[in-house]
Amino acid sequence: MKIAVISDLHANREASDAVFAHIRAQGIADMLCLGDVVGYGPDPEHCVDLVRGHAEVCLLGNHDEALFLDASDFNPHARRAIEWTRERLKPRWWSSSEAKGRWRWLGSLPTKHQIGRYLLVHGSPRDPVREYVLSTDGFLNPAKLRSIFDASEGVVLCGHTHHPGVHTDDLRFTGLDGRDEFTVELRDGARAIVNVGSVGQPRDGDNRACYIVLEEDRVTWHRVPYDYRATMDKIMRTGVLNELLARRLALGK
Repeated sequence: MKIAVISDLHANREASDAVFAHIRAQGIADMLCLGDVVGYGPDPEHCVDLVRGHAEVCLLGNHDEALFLDASDFNPHARRAIEWTRERLKPRWWSSSEAKGRWRWLGSLPTKHQIGRYLLVHGSPRDPVREYVLSTDGFLNPAKLRSIFDASEGVVLCGHTHHPGVHTDDLRFTGLDGRDEFTVELRDGARAIVNVGSVGQPRDGDNRACYIVLEEDRVTWHRVPYDYRATMDKIMRTGVLNELLARRLALGK
């Protein structure tokens, strides 16, 4: 088994294209996505088409879900981005079949996927779409993290926090700390919560896109540089998306 697992593209075309090229260069044919294809970024159509055309499975993220439900609990910048994205993507009666197909696909995304001992979710086993498993939970909220471990067996793969790394069952978290590549062995019987990181909006202080390669007994994170300045410029030129969404791409925060 050798599968690329991506998450949190957030309508960032430049980051997504760079990651897809990196995956192809390794000869990896199989891909899974943990959700949040849209939101925040300026190129939702491109990213939806990319994932829809290449990922075997894509899960529902909270930003994908908000297109169809409600973004009232989002911060104002995220909520405005969802409203802008919905206006672009929601088809009218005169819309093309391509536009209608994108919308149907986004509305049909599942919340969980299982591959052997690996459970894939966007958020957590307790709440697959919206619960954050934070890198600080092990020492700030150990009861929460223990409850999340108890809600599943084996290894959980998630996204949502945009902070790549692994929680082991001793409740410790290990992040990438600026490494270009990082591998964690996951032997039979191991329990862990693996955050695959974000393609389109990293938040661990490293502005490079991030994804993992999943194998039977290990996961490997990869950091991929991309032209974030081009994405920043597109965000600013929308006249709608807040400049904070552009600035954070440079900072990786």
